[in-house]
Amino acid sequence: MSIETQPRSVSQTEQYEKCAWRFYLQRVERVTPRPAAWSHHGTAFHSAAEAFERSSRTMEAEEVVQLFQDEYTDLTNKSLDKESDTDVWLAAGRYTGGEDIERRYVLGMEQTAAYVEWSLKNQPAIWTVPADSEPGLELSFMVELGGVKVRGFIDQALEEGEETVRVRDLKTGTMKSKFQLKTYSVAMRKQWDVNVESADWYLAKDGRLSRPLKVGEVSEDEIGQRFADMDAGVKRGDFPANPGFDCRFCDVSHACIFAS
Repeated sequence: MSIETQPRSVSQTEQYEKCAWRFYLQRVERVTPRPAAWSHHGTAFHSAAEAFERSSRTMEAEEVVQLFQDEYTDLTNKSLDKESDTDVWLAAGRYTGGEDIERRYVLGMEQTAAYVEWSLKNQPAIWTVPADSEPGLELSFMVELGGVKVRGFIDQALEEGEETVRVRDLKTGTMKSKFQLKTYSVAMRKQWDVNVESADWYLAKDGRLSRPLKVGEVSEDEIGQRFADMDAGVKRGDFPANPGFDCRFCDVSHACIFAS
């Protein structure tokens, strides 16, 4: 499926809005991105948290942590097979690529154990999808917003009072997207016809929830316009570069003539 006709997503749209040239390099030219330990950290943490919730929170913390270890190690080793020079890897802050790989292994285990403890004490019940009685975890949706097909996966949908669901996204990093939570809330209403008044992030870095985001008044038109604008830009072949501070975190900057 070509980039012009494929469904859109929050990540595509935000990437296009931030730097459309990066979007072009990654999704049209298919430039091989530089690996980053933070990506494997996030993926492994999400997988471990999902497994714990799917067990109805019966898994022991050690088992959940082991899941994180196994997936993080597997993902990292696969990336090392493709790019063994860790100096090429993206890394956060003062760390080298190799140092970041090692520290995130330890950090991820600590965050996974902390999530289990936090969830047992604070997490409400996971919402159940009425049609198939599946738990509201990694919920896949495909809806039309602004005349554009939009797809995505919602980390968690939680019961919040009678006939009301809360959307939750799990974050191992610091970047939080209100657009993401708003999109997911609108998608929940469209695809499953449920009421969504609030949404939030679980911040693994701090072991706590963010302040709730009020999403009850978010309209489909408001969210749909951003997808429509992005979709139109891609179809026009309009990919302006936006070089600056974020270039240092760009995984395709090595192929970019504009990178600062």
